[in-house]
Amino acid sequence: MKKSLLISLYRDIQRIRMVELKISEKYKEGLMRCPVHLSVGQEAVAVGVCKSLNKNDQVLSAHRSHALYLAKGGDLKSMLAELYGKKTGCAGGKGGSMHLIDLNKNFLGAVPIVGSTIPIAVGVSWGKQLQNKKTVTVTFFGDGATEEGVFAESLNFSNLVATRTLFVCEDNLFSVYSSKKHRRSKKFSLKSFVESHGIKYFSGNGNNIFDVLSITKSALNYIRKFNLPAFINFNTYRWLEHCGPNWDTQLGYRKKNELLKWIKKCPVVFLENYVLKKNILNYKKIEKIKKNIDNEIKSAFIFSEKSPFPRKKDLLSEVYKK
Repeated sequence: MKKSLLISLYRDIQRIRMVELKISEKYKEGLMRCPVHLSVGQEAVAVGVCKSLNKNDQVLSAHRSHALYLAKGGDLKSMLAELYGKKTGCAGGKGGSMHLIDLNKNFLGAVPIVGSTIPIAVGVSWGKQLQNKKTVTVTFFGDGATEEGVFAESLNFSNLVATRTLFVCEDNLFSVYSSKKHRRSKKFSLKSFVESHGIKYFSGNGNNIFDVLSITKSALNYIRKFNLPAFINFNTYRWLEHCGPNWDTQLGYRKKNELLKWIKKCPVVFLENYVLKKNILNYKKIEKIKKNIDNEIKSAFIFSEKSPFPRKKDLLSEVYKK
Protein backbone atom coordinates (compact mmCIF):
# COMPACT_ATOMS: atom_id res chain seq x y z
CA MET A 1 0.00 0.00 0.00
CA LYS A 2 1.35 3.42 -0.95
CA LYS A 3 2.66 5.67 1.79
CA SER A 4 0.42 8.50 0.62
CA LEU A 5 -2.66 6.30 0.95
CA LEU A 6 -1.72 5.19 4.46
CA ILE A 7 -1.23 8.79 5.56
CA SER A 8 -4.56 9.75 3.97
CA LEU A 9 -6.32 6.88 5.75
CA TYR A 10 -4.81 7.89 9.08
CA ARG A 11 -5.72 11.54 8.62
CA ASP A 12 -9.30 10.65 7.67
CA ILE A 13 -9.90 8.25 10.54
CA GLN A 14 -8.28 10.56 13.09
CA ARG A 15 -10.24 13.54 11.77
CA ILE A 16 -13.57 11.76 12.17
CA ARG A 17 -12.68 10.68 15.71
CA MET A 18 -11.66 14.22 16.71
CA VAL A 19 -14.77 15.74 15.13
CA GLU A 20 -17.09 13.33 16.93
CA LEU A 21 -15.38 13.85 20.30
CA LYS A 22 -15.62 17.62 19.89
CA ILE A 23 -19.32 17.31 19.02
CA SER A 24 -19.75 15.25 22.19
CA GLU A 25 -18.06 17.99 24.20
CA LYS A 26 -19.86 20.93 22.60
CA TYR A 27 -23.28 19.26 22.50
CA LYS A 28 -23.64 19.77 26.24
CA GLU A 29 -23.79 23.53 25.68
CA GLY A 30 -27.35 23.07 24.42
CA LEU A 31 -26.89 24.94 21.12
CA MET A 32 -27.19 21.88 18.87
CA ARG A 33 -30.91 21.26 19.17
CA CYS A 34 -31.09 18.03 17.19
CA PRO A 35 -30.40 14.45 18.32
CA VAL A 36 -26.91 13.15 17.45
CA HIS A 37 -25.80 9.56 16.90
CA LEU A 38 -22.02 9.47 17.17
CA SER A 39 -19.69 6.94 15.52
CA VAL A 40 -16.85 6.92 18.05
CA GLY A 41 -15.35 3.42 17.73
CA GLN A 42 -16.80 2.72 14.28
CA GLU A 43 -14.69 5.05 12.11
CA ALA A 44 -12.81 2.38 10.12
CA VAL A 45 -15.93 1.17 8.30
CA ALA A 46 -16.79 4.62 6.97
CA VAL A 47 -13.23 5.47 5.93
CA GLY A 48 -12.38 2.06 4.46
CA VAL A 49 -15.54 1.69 2.38
CA CYS A 50 -15.69 5.28 1.11
CA LYS A 51 -11.98 5.29 0.26
CA SER A 52 -12.63 2.27 -1.98
CA LEU A 53 -15.38 3.95 -3.99
CA ASN A 54 -15.16 5.88 -7.23
CA LYS A 55 -16.04 9.57 -7.21
CA ASN A 56 -19.37 8.98 -8.96
CA ASP A 57 -20.51 6.12 -6.72
CA GLN A 58 -23.43 7.10 -4.49
CA VAL A 59 -23.74 6.70 -0.72
CA LEU A 60 -26.82 6.75 1.51
CA SER A 61 -26.73 6.59 5.30
CA ALA A 62 -28.96 5.88 8.26
CA HIS A 63 -29.10 8.10 11.36
CA ARG A 64 -25.45 7.50 12.43
CA SER A 65 -24.27 9.62 9.54
CA HIS A 66 -21.42 11.99 10.49
CA ALA A 67 -18.54 9.61 9.78
CA LEU A 68 -19.99 8.54 6.43
CA TYR A 69 -20.71 12.11 5.35
CA LEU A 70 -17.14 13.18 6.10
CA ALA A 71 -15.57 10.02 4.64
CA LYS A 72 -17.41 10.62 1.34
CA GLY A 73 -16.02 14.14 1.16
CA GLY A 74 -18.76 16.17 2.81
CA ASP A 75 -17.86 19.65 4.06
CA LEU A 76 -17.17 19.89 7.80
CA LYS A 77 -18.41 23.46 8.13
CA SER A 78 -21.66 22.60 6.36
CA MET A 79 -22.13 19.54 8.55
CA LEU A 80 -21.61 21.36 11.84
CA ALA A 81 -23.76 24.28 10.71
CA GLU A 82 -26.53 21.78 10.03
CA LEU A 83 -26.21 20.44 13.58
CA TYR A 84 -26.67 24.01 14.81
CA GLY A 85 -29.72 24.43 12.55
CA LYS A 86 -28.09 27.22 10.56
CA LYS A 87 -28.83 28.37 7.02
CA THR A 88 -25.26 27.51 5.99
CA GLY A 89 -25.86 23.87 6.88
CA CYS A 90 -25.76 21.20 4.19
CA ALA A 91 -29.57 20.84 4.44
CA GLY A 92 -30.15 24.54 4.99
CA GLY A 93 -30.61 24.04 8.73
CA LYS A 94 -33.85 22.14 8.15
CA GLY A 95 -32.69 18.60 8.86
CA GLY A 96 -30.08 18.43 11.56
CA SER A 97 -27.70 15.56 12.25
CA MET A 98 -29.87 12.81 10.79
CA HIS A 99 -30.51 14.49 7.41
CA LEU A 100 -27.03 15.27 6.11
CA ILE A 101 -26.67 15.55 2.34
CA ASP A 102 -24.09 16.63 -0.25
CA LEU A 103 -25.14 15.95 -3.83
CA ASN A 104 -21.85 17.33 -5.16
CA LYS A 105 -20.02 14.51 -3.37
CA ASN A 106 -22.69 11.91 -4.25
CA PHE A 107 -23.69 11.61 -0.61
CA LEU A 108 -27.38 11.38 -1.40
CA GLY A 109 -28.61 11.76 2.13
CA ALA A 110 -29.23 10.28 5.55
CA VAL A 111 -32.66 9.26 6.80
CA PRO A 112 -33.33 8.40 10.47
CA ILE A 113 -36.14 5.85 9.98
CA VAL A 114 -34.52 2.45 10.57
CA GLY A 115 -33.96 0.61 7.30
CA SER A 116 -35.41 3.42 5.18
CA THR A 117 -32.36 4.16 3.04
CA ILE A 118 -32.01 0.51 2.04
CA PRO A 119 -34.89 0.57 -0.52
CA ILE A 120 -33.99 4.13 -1.52
CA ALA A 121 -30.49 2.94 -2.42
CA VAL A 122 -31.88 0.05 -4.43
CA GLY A 123 -34.12 2.50 -6.29
CA VAL A 124 -31.18 4.82 -7.00
CA SER A 125 -29.13 1.88 -8.21
CA TRP A 126 -31.93 0.61 -10.44
CA GLY A 127 -32.38 4.10 -11.87
CA LYS A 128 -28.68 4.28 -12.75
CA GLN A 129 -28.99 0.86 -14.37
CA LEU A 130 -31.89 2.04 -16.53
CA GLN A 131 -29.70 4.97 -17.60
CA ASN A 132 -26.89 2.55 -18.49
CA LYS A 133 -24.60 4.09 -15.88
CA LYS A 134 -22.07 1.80 -14.22
CA THR A 135 -21.91 3.42 -10.80
CA VAL A 136 -22.32 1.54 -7.52
CA THR A 137 -24.81 2.67 -4.88
CA VAL A 138 -23.90 1.95 -1.25
CA THR A 139 -26.35 1.88 1.62
CA PHE A 140 -25.07 1.84 5.23
CA PHE A 141 -27.24 0.65 8.11
CA GLY A 142 -27.01 -1.00 11.53
CA ASP A 143 -27.75 -4.59 12.48
CA GLY A 144 -31.20 -3.58 13.72
CA ALA A 145 -32.19 -2.64 10.17
CA THR A 146 -31.61 -6.22 9.00
CA GLU A 147 -34.70 -7.19 11.02
CA GLU A 148 -36.99 -4.80 9.15
CA GLY A 149 -39.28 -6.24 6.49
CA VAL A 150 -38.04 -3.77 3.90
CA PHE A 151 -34.56 -5.28 4.21
CA ALA A 152 -35.75 -8.64 2.86
CA GLU A 153 -37.83 -6.94 0.16
CA SER A 154 -34.85 -4.86 -0.94
CA LEU A 155 -32.53 -7.86 -1.12
CA ASN A 156 -35.06 -9.74 -3.20
CA PHE A 157 -35.77 -6.88 -5.61
CA SER A 158 -32.11 -5.91 -5.92
CA ASN A 159 -31.19 -9.42 -7.01
CA LEU A 160 -34.29 -9.77 -9.20
CA VAL A 161 -33.44 -6.75 -11.37
CA ALA A 162 -29.65 -7.10 -10.87
CA THR A 163 -28.82 -3.71 -9.39
CA ARG A 164 -25.24 -2.65 -8.61
CA THR A 165 -26.00 -2.15 -4.91
CA LEU A 166 -23.58 -2.63 -2.03
CA PHE A 167 -25.36 -3.28 1.29
CA VAL A 168 -23.06 -2.45 4.24
CA CYS A 169 -24.11 -3.40 7.75
CA GLU A 170 -22.25 -1.70 10.60
CA ASP A 171 -22.92 -4.51 13.05
CA ASN A 172 -22.31 -2.98 16.48
CA LEU A 173 -24.24 -5.74 18.31
CA PHE A 174 -27.08 -3.53 19.56
CA SER A 175 -30.30 -2.05 18.25
CA VAL A 176 -30.54 0.93 20.62
CA TYR A 177 -30.33 -0.98 23.95
CA SER A 178 -31.28 -4.48 22.75
CA SER A 179 -28.60 -7.05 21.99
CA LYS A 180 -29.05 -9.61 19.24
CA LYS A 181 -29.65 -12.40 21.76
CA HIS A 182 -32.87 -10.62 22.75
CA ARG A 183 -33.94 -10.01 19.14
CA ARG A 184 -33.09 -13.14 17.18
CA SER A 185 -33.50 -16.88 17.35
CA LYS A 186 -30.28 -18.74 18.19
CA LYS A 187 -30.75 -20.59 14.89
CA PHE A 188 -30.82 -17.40 12.82
CA SER A 189 -27.94 -16.87 10.39
CA LEU A 190 -27.65 -13.50 8.67
CA LYS A 191 -25.31 -15.04 6.11
CA SER A 192 -27.85 -17.71 5.20
CA PHE A 193 -30.65 -15.14 5.14
CA VAL A 194 -28.77 -12.86 2.74
CA GLU A 195 -27.61 -15.72 0.52
CA SER A 196 -31.14 -17.14 0.37
CA HIS A 197 -32.07 -13.99 -1.58
CA GLY A 198 -29.29 -14.64 -4.07
CA ILE A 199 -26.95 -11.97 -2.66
CA LYS A 200 -23.19 -12.49 -2.40
CA TYR A 201 -22.20 -12.26 1.29
CA PHE A 202 -18.95 -10.89 2.74
CA SER A 203 -17.96 -10.22 6.35
CA GLY A 204 -15.00 -8.94 8.30
CA ASN A 205 -13.46 -6.99 11.16
CA GLY A 206 -14.85 -3.47 11.02
CA ASN A 207 -12.19 -2.15 13.40
CA ASN A 208 -9.30 -3.18 11.15
CA ILE A 209 -8.99 -0.65 8.33
CA PHE A 210 -7.03 -3.08 6.15
CA ASP A 211 -9.70 -5.75 6.53
CA VAL A 212 -12.35 -3.18 5.59
CA LEU A 213 -10.39 -2.10 2.51
CA SER A 214 -9.71 -5.66 1.34
CA ILE A 215 -13.26 -6.93 1.80
CA THR A 216 -14.81 -3.84 0.25
CA LYS A 217 -12.53 -4.19 -2.76
CA SER A 218 -13.60 -7.82 -3.17
CA ALA A 219 -17.28 -6.90 -2.92
CA LEU A 220 -16.94 -4.03 -5.39
CA ASN A 221 -15.02 -6.21 -7.85
CA TYR A 222 -17.86 -8.75 -7.67
CA ILE A 223 -20.52 -6.08 -8.24
CA ARG A 224 -18.70 -4.51 -11.18
CA LYS A 225 -17.80 -7.82 -12.81
CA PHE A 226 -21.22 -9.49 -12.59
CA ASN A 227 -23.51 -6.42 -12.33
CA LEU A 228 -25.09 -7.95 -9.23
CA PRO A 229 -25.58 -6.73 -5.65
CA ALA A 230 -23.39 -7.70 -2.69
CA PHE A 231 -23.64 -7.50 1.10
CA ILE A 232 -20.91 -6.85 3.70
CA ASN A 233 -21.32 -7.35 7.44
CA PHE A 234 -18.64 -5.50 9.45
CA ASN A 235 -18.34 -6.26 13.16
CA THR A 236 -17.68 -3.09 15.13
CA TYR A 237 -18.77 -1.33 18.32
CA ARG A 238 -19.96 2.13 19.34
CA TRP A 239 -18.43 3.52 22.53
CA LEU A 240 -20.98 6.18 23.46
CA GLU A 241 -24.71 5.99 24.00
CA HIS A 242 -27.02 5.16 21.10
CA CYS A 243 -28.24 8.74 20.81
CA GLY A 244 -26.36 11.52 22.53
CA PRO A 245 -22.90 12.58 23.69
CA ASN A 246 -22.47 10.52 26.86
CA TRP A 247 -21.14 7.20 28.10
CA ASP A 248 -23.95 4.85 29.12
CA THR A 249 -22.69 1.70 30.85
CA GLN A 250 -24.67 2.78 33.93
CA LEU A 251 -27.84 1.80 32.05
CA GLY A 252 -26.96 -1.87 32.41
CA TYR A 253 -27.76 -3.12 28.92
CA ARG A 254 -24.06 -3.74 28.31
CA LYS A 255 -21.25 -4.37 30.76
CA LYS A 256 -18.33 -2.00 31.30
CA ASN A 257 -15.91 -4.87 30.70
CA GLU A 258 -17.42 -5.43 27.26
CA LEU A 259 -16.92 -1.76 26.38
CA LEU A 260 -13.31 -1.81 27.64
CA LYS A 261 -12.64 -4.92 25.57
CA TRP A 262 -13.74 -3.08 22.41
CA ILE A 263 -11.89 0.10 23.34
CA LYS A 264 -8.72 -2.00 23.26
CA LYS A 265 -9.63 -2.75 19.64
CA CYS A 266 -9.81 0.96 18.80
CA PRO A 267 -9.58 1.40 15.00
CA VAL A 268 -7.73 4.72 15.32
CA VAL A 269 -5.09 3.38 17.71
CA PHE A 270 -4.69 0.28 15.53
CA LEU A 271 -3.86 2.36 12.46
CA GLU A 272 -1.71 4.81 14.40
CA ASN A 273 0.39 1.96 15.81
CA TYR A 274 0.76 0.53 12.31
CA VAL A 275 2.01 3.73 10.66
CA LEU A 276 4.43 4.27 13.55
CA LYS A 277 5.76 0.73 13.40
CA LYS A 278 6.26 0.90 9.63
CA ASN A 279 7.88 4.36 9.88
CA ILE A 280 5.17 5.85 7.67
CA LEU A 281 4.71 8.56 10.28
CA ASN A 282 6.53 9.52 13.47
CA TYR A 283 5.14 11.11 16.63
CA LYS A 284 6.08 14.61 15.49
CA LYS A 285 4.23 14.22 12.18
CA ILE A 286 1.22 12.70 13.92
CA GLU A 287 1.03 15.64 16.30
CA LYS A 288 1.20 18.00 13.34
CA ILE A 289 -1.71 16.16 11.65
CA LYS A 290 -3.74 16.36 14.86
CA LYS A 291 -2.97 20.06 15.29
CA ASN A 292 -4.10 20.81 11.73
CA ILE A 293 -7.30 18.85 12.29
CA ASP A 294 -7.91 20.61 15.58
CA ASN A 295 -7.52 24.00 13.90
CA GLU A 296 -9.94 22.96 11.16
CA ILE A 297 -12.49 21.83 13.74
CA LYS A 298 -12.20 25.05 15.76
CA SER A 299 -12.67 27.11 12.60
CA ALA A 300 -15.70 25.04 11.58
CA PHE A 301 -17.38 25.49 14.97
CA ILE A 302 -16.78 29.24 14.91
CA PHE A 303 -18.28 29.38 11.41
CA SER A 304 -21.30 27.35 12.52
CA GLU A 305 -21.99 29.34 15.67
CA LYS A 306 -21.74 32.67 13.84
CA SER A 307 -23.84 31.59 10.85
CA PRO A 308 -27.44 32.91 10.63
CA PHE A 309 -30.53 30.83 11.22
CA PRO A 310 -32.88 30.24 8.27
CA ARG A 311 -35.52 32.92 7.74
CA LYS A 312 -39.24 32.31 7.42
CA LYS A 313 -39.02 32.73 3.64
CA ASP A 314 -36.43 29.92 3.53
CA LEU A 315 -38.90 27.38 4.89
CA LEU A 316 -39.95 25.92 1.53
CA SER A 317 -36.78 26.65 -0.44
CA GLU A 318 -34.76 23.65 -1.68
CA VAL A 319 -37.24 21.21 -0.17
CA TYR A 320 -37.39 19.38 -3.48
CA LYS A 321 -34.85 19.34 -6.29
CA LYS A 322 -34.99 17.53 -9.60
